[in-house]
Amino acid sequence: MSEVTIAKRKEKCENCTKQCNKKRSDEGADPQQERDGVNGQMNEGSQLLLSACLSCDGCLSEDESLKISQQSLEELERVLALNKKCDTSKHKVLAVSVCPQSLPFFAVKFGVDIGEAAHKLCGFLKSLGVKYVFDTTLAAGFSILESQKEFIQRYRRRHHDPHALPMFTSSCPGWIRYSESVLGSLVTPHICTARSPQQIMGCLVKDYFSKQQKLSPEKIYHVVVAPCFDKKLEAVREEFYNSLLETRDVDCVLTSGICASSVLWSESGNRETWEIYYLMEQKKVSAAELDSVPLDQVLGEAGDTALSRHEGQGPEGFLEHVFKHAAKEIFGLDVREITYKTVRNRDFQEVTLERDGEILLQFAAIYGFRNIQTLVHRMRKGRVPYQLVEVLSCPGGCLSGRGQAEGEAGGRADKALVQQMEETYSSLPVRLPEVNAALRTLYRDWLQDSSRASTLLHTQYRTQGQIHPQPPHMQW
Repeated sequence: MSEVTIAKRKEKCENCTKQCNKKRSDEGADPQQERDGVNGQMNEGSQLLLSACLSCDGCLSEDESLKISQQSLEELERVLALNKKCDTSKHKVLAVSVCPQSLPFFAVKFGVDIGEAAHKLCGFLKSLGVKYVFDTTLAAGFSILESQKEFIQRYRRRHHDPHALPMFTSSCPGWIRYSESVLGSLVTPHICTARSPQQIMGCLVKDYFSKQQKLSPEKIYHVVVAPCFDKKLEAVREEFYNSLLETRDVDCVLTSGICASSVLWSESGNRETWEIYYLMEQKKVSAAELDSVPLDQVLGEAGDTALSRHEGQGPEGFLEHVFKHAAKEIFGLDVREITYKTVRNRDFQEVTLERDGEILLQFAAIYGFRNIQTLVHRMRKGRVPYQLVEVLSCPGGCLSGRGQAEGEAGGRADKALVQQMEETYSSLPVRLPEVNAALRTLYRDWLQDSSRASTLLHTQYRTQGQIHPQPPHMQW
């Protein structure tokens, strides 16, 4: 590893620590009291928030760093430039998939409704040379349906499988990385094996859609627009790479927008501070000037062009869909409305299904690493009362991802922006994945049988190397 790379990592770690100490001070925490009460005596300079630690790439291997460096606008622009210069046989077909959590960001920034924002974003991307632009809600539907099936299976074997319950959702790569790297076997057997919407979309584009277009998968350069930096790390996981065809399900992840305090290092060592929204600003393109172009459909013209959302308090939807499905499938109860009970704060909430005073199901939504700490402590003591936990590393959920919601001052989400995004997203009509005709068609024509669905829609999470106890300088 070069001295320059090491110097960059050292600088980032030092800056991260300083920022965390400042943040803790701003929040009114007493550093000395917390050090003495939680970790014993230590130097103040060693304090570090776990959430900030996971947002830094200082601990990545050299191979991981190289792969992450390719998740950048610089790489996208390289592919676009090659398409203009080299012969057509070497051209890449660019396809962009936009996460539903990113669309509200563009709607707020453009000052239009979410449908118009999607069309204007599509117009901008196609003006760059992108061929296809998709919405990943369809892939999220697959992930929800597969999670529902797995929960029922786990629930029915709970008495003879100690790892069956609780089941933890698997859509958040920050949570997955922490589970595999730090928590290990305490948690990994409990993680739902359904792939995240991002990676299912990767399979849809590189497997199903490529065949429909009579293209080999490696001819497609697949980009995902996401609200979260951790999605870049998810895209480079080894299980999502086809060594035979030398192609990934997702070639590049770009965030919706990027905050002023964030720094991404490109492969050339230059400071890369622009992603999708700020690329528009860099090119001096206003929303009013953009053409409104309809999104493309994985099923072609047979697909439904109307945008929709899944049920739930936020854009994730796993908890509510699995809860209602389990209530019906296991207990024969139709649940129409779900009441959330706040346990510690708005990022730690419970839902309960009762009959004749007996608790039948108890699920929880736990967001942010401070609340995840509580969950982990309960796991260690065997005191988790929940059958399913929807876990997300970002406080407030995916709309608050640091790739789009962090304020200009850095470190914290822009609350006003997040509230606007929540209101914008909730304006979409709800569509249940169970009644989505496109999903039924793809299950029939693409997946065909359960073994193929298991291969393409599921993965495994495992302990990475030797698991060490949480270091004493790590704070939540």
